Amino acid sequence: MKTAIAVPDEVFWAAERLARSSGRSRSELYSAAVREYIVRNAPDLIAADMDALVTESVRVRIDPFVNEASRRILEATEW
Repeated sequence: MKTAIAVPDEVFWAAERLARSSGRSRSELYSAAVREYIVRNAPDLIAADMDALVTESVRVRIDPFVNEASRRILEATEW
């Protein structure tokens, strides 16, 4: 998705230098920055994504051997 944003000149040029020096595009850099900001400041969104992932994984049939091995490992783990 394309979007237009306004940032201070010094932020723009610092981001431009970082993108170039890391071999990333400006879009990749800004996307990574926003993604990190979301993780740090909106844990409820991350929790919702994790809940969806767990819900989806439950639909996948788990091999009985893997299930039993996992159960035994968890039982033996000190919490």
